[in-house]
Amino acid sequence: MNIIVAETDQEMDDAYHVRMKVFVEEQEVPPEEEIDEHEKTSIHFIGYEAGKPAAASRLRFTDEYGKLERICVLKEHRGKHYGQQIIKAMEEKVIAKGYKKAKLNAQTHAEGFYGHLGYHTVSGEFMDAGIPHVTMIKEL
Repeated sequence: MNIIVAETDQEMDDAYHVRMKVFVEEQEVPPEEEIDEHEKTSIHFIGYEAGKPAAASRLRFTDEYGKLERICVLKEHRGKHYGQQIIKAMEEKVIAKGYKKAKLNAQTHAEGFYGHLGYHTVSGEFMDAGIPHVTMIKEL
């Protein structure tokens, strides 16, 4: 998979397309919760497989953390380590911006996945968009 920072309108449309398929259609997150006030100030990543969008995410910076958000892979591309690849790309950007810690809010079903990548749970369970989550951090 080829992962890039979305810079053109088409790349942004591709990132939003993946997010809408995964979060809105598949997980039934309301569209008005998926697309929020942080879109214009975030760094967006898009992963392409054979020229077609396959994965997406966004990155923000809050306090001392690079905050990894909206990490998703289209259903037909899961199991190919694309999630791991896009997280690595995001972590590299966090380091390049001078930050030493990453933070994310993981859906509880994915807590083990992020744990395998070095993230540690630092919160109790909470609901976001009707889905149980936990906050996890990693020293980079």
